[in-house]
Amino acid sequence: MNTWPDRRILDLLNIQLPILQAPMAGAGGSALAIAVGNAGGLGALPCAMLGAEQIAEEVAAFRTACQAPLNLNFFCHAALPRDAAREERWRQALKPYYDEVGADFQAPTPVSSRAPFDEQTCQLVERLRPQVVSFHFGLPEAGLLGRVKATGARILSSATTVEEAVWLEQRGCDAIIAMGYEAGGHRAMFLSEDLTTQIGTFALVPQVVDAVSVPVIAAGGIGDARGLSAALALGASAVQIGTAYLFTPQAKVSAFHRQALDTAAASQTALTNLFTGRPARGILNRVMRELGPVSDLAPHFPLAGGALMPLRAITEAQHRDDFSNLWAGQALRLGQRRDAGELTRDIALGALRR
Repeated sequence: MNTWPDRRILDLLNIQLPILQAPMAGAGGSALAIAVGNAGGLGALPCAMLGAEQIAEEVAAFRTACQAPLNLNFFCHAALPRDAAREERWRQALKPYYDEVGADFQAPTPVSSRAPFDEQTCQLVERLRPQVVSFHFGLPEAGLLGRVKATGARILSSATTVEEAVWLEQRGCDAIIAMGYEAGGHRAMFLSEDLTTQIGTFALVPQVVDAVSVPVIAAGGIGDARGLSAALALGASAVQIGTAYLFTPQAKVSAFHRQALDTAAASQTALTNLFTGRPARGILNRVMRELGPVSDLAPHFPLAGGALMPLRAITEAQHRDDFSNLWAGQALRLGQRRDAGELTRDIALGALRR
């Protein structure tokens, strides 16, 4: 497949197809990255919830089975100080649920962790030397970013507004992921916490293309060949696909999540901060409906999820998803149960035919 009209991402990342697999912490792993990489796209490993040994093991598994480039993805949020009063207000809001399911409200609250990129992680990147490193929530501080670039890795990060895209280019990104409002999982927003700033994919992409000189990757609401064709027509050089890969056997998706993906309507996703403290798009469930998807009570990222953990453990054992985060984008009804490699190739072939 060498007839793509815009080869900038293909040449930059040394891939065959203009399709990137979204990292998707918790759902993505080496099996999914291998399938996408062997098909010609860019596989990704989400690292924010993994320890150094786990990351190294996943990279080794990928490199044993696949010779394609690999993207290691990291969160780079700033750690905010703990707010004990806010955390207690959040616990009190959840207390009726604790009483209902029989969870121990007096037990210490578990810690929900998402590790930001730091000195130790940077040393790991220097040792593993992935071909691509991507970031969520902006970029790490300049010294760490410079060291990552010195390994030869191409740097990607996500922008949810034109202003964020310009900021990323000015600080050395090799390509920018334009993440539309439709996308599942955590919003990448980092210059503002105001959800009214968020723009749909096909309004955002051409404006970002006009504002920056580096290649642009469209993300959000893209799940088939039509989406890839449309993104390329608007000036994107490639697409990043997430939700469609959740339907594949290579995704690490719980039975509850998979059932929700199979049955939810496209209109049944919403942005919520209840599960982590940052806005993320997922399928509506009981806690989102009853507390409202976005609540000022939820502690800052990533602490909100801790108080939900006991509730989630009990209800999932009862085959209920009342308190489970069910990440998905608005294009979930485009998803199909099929192999990730086959899906990648078919989307690319379908777009070429168009």
